[in-house]
Order: sequence, then C-alpha cells, then structure tokens
Amino acid sequence: MTEFLFNWLVNVPAFAVPFALAALGLILSERAGVLNLGAEGFMLAGALAGIGVTINGGPPLAALAGAMLAGMAMGLVFAFLTASLRINHVIAGLALVFFADALTRYIASYAGWTNQAIKGLEPIFLGQDLVVWATPLICLGCVLLLNRTRFGLALRAVGENPAAADAAGIDVTTMRILAILLGTALIGLAGGYLTVAVSKIWTGSVVGGRGWIAIALVIFARWHPWRAVLGAILFGCIEALIPRIAATGADVPRYFLQMPPYLATLAVMIWSATRSSGGGAQPAALGLHHIREDRD
Repeated sequence: MTEFLFNWLVNVPAFAVPFALAALGLILSERAGVLNLGAEGFMLAGALAGIGVTINGGPPLAALAGAMLAGMAMGLVFAFLTASLRINHVIAGLALVFFADALTRYIASYAGWTNQAIKGLEPIFLGQDLVVWATPLICLGCVLLLNRTRFGLALRAVGENPAAADAAGIDVTTMRILAILLGTALIGLAGGYLTVAVSKIWTGSVVGGRGWIAIALVIFARWHPWRAVLGAILFGCIEALIPRIAATGADVPRYFLQMPPYLATLAVMIWSATRSSGGGAQPAALGLHHIREDRD
C-alpha cells in the first residue's frame, strides 16, 4: 500500500502541470474579456510541435519552445478572428478546435510521427522535471502581472469595461491581442508538455479533453491563478490514480477508468454554479466585442 501511494503521489505533479498551464493561459486571455473555448485546439498544436521538434533531433527545451510558438501561431489566428474581425468568440474557438484536430492528425500522419516514442524531459530534482518546478513560478508571474503591473491593470480594465478603458486611452484591440498571445503560449506549452514529458508519444487523442477540463477549472477558480493551480492538482491526483489502478491488475473496465476526470469536471461545474455571486466572478465584458466610438 505504501508503494502504491508513493508511486501515485510522485506522478501527481506531472499530470497536474498541463491543467495548470492551460488554465493560467485561459485566465490571461479571459481577464481581457476574450472568451476562449479553443484550449483543446491550442494544446493539440503545442503537442504536435513538441513531438515534431523532438523526433527531428531537437532537445526537450527546444520542443517546449516550439510548442509555445505553435500555440501563439494558433492564437494569432484566434486574435484576428475575434479581436480584429469581431467574430463570435464561441464560434471562433470551437472552429479552431476542429481545425487543429484535423490539421494535427494530418501532419502527424504525413510526417510519420504517430506512435513514435521519444526520450523526453528528465527529472532534475526529487523526481520532477524543470517544468513542474517552473509552474508555481509561472503562476506567481501571472498573479504579479495581473495585479502589480500597468499592463495587467490595463488588461483587467479591458475585460471589465472596455468602453471606459478606451476612454482612458487604452487600445482595447491591442490589449486583447496581446492577452490572447500570452495565454495561448502557455496553453501551447501545456500541450507540448503532454507529449514531451507525460505521454512521450504522439497519438491523435493525446490531449484527451484536457483543454475542456481546463475551461471548467477557470470557472472553478473564478479567474484566480492560484485557485486554478489548486484545482489542477486535484485533477492531477485523479489522473495519476488511473494508471496506478490499472497497474494493480484490478478487473475494472478501461472505460470506467477513463470516467473520473469528467465526473470530477461535472462536480466542479455544479459546485461553481451553486456558489453565491460576488468578488472574483467572471470579467464583466467576457465574450463581448468592443466597437470604438469616434470622439472629437
């Protein structure tokens, strides 16, 4: 039993990191008023870039950098659709998920990357890799950015009242584009980490709905970074438990083993819906377009 608990707990951080990074990326963009339902697609782009760089001889850190760039590239398309063309945020996000799913499967199949195992990231301290140790620092950076910098205050102002922010001289469109790019870089990193450090292989289902769970995490966290990380640890505990149960040889159908993360997501959504409204709720202008009025 002690060995079971140890093997479970030592794997929790690696399983929690993708949820944490994706949720932090979503918070950055949504605090600027951009409703981002495309996390699954951005993670797929990052996952494919990570595995592609590694298979072609790049070191793991270069693969993670490539994953961030891939996420930002998809984010640039999302920013163009939502901030520039003012397409509905929900439609744009869902469209990019389906596009990324088809595109990544095609590229991986064409390049022959499917089911190729890689070496991936190695532990550096206490059995954990560099990204695990960096994630709390990334969260702290997000907190400081949002609450202690002029850029962060402007970003939050755009998400709460874009008209007032515009009147104060803040370029709403530019702020939203920057928030999207910062956020999708982290979401791409989450996807890259999945292939470079967790699965160490590419399959079309490697992300496995984690982007959707990250969206639920943001609502659970009420758009607060530290709460999102705590929620990510909860889901990391659940995900790390699944292979441990399977390794015991327990006669449990694999479909039942795949259910707990999604059941937990439903529980989180129900719990969030029953909470009383108050401070820390969603940004007031989330998902709303801002049309600049001409001023003399």
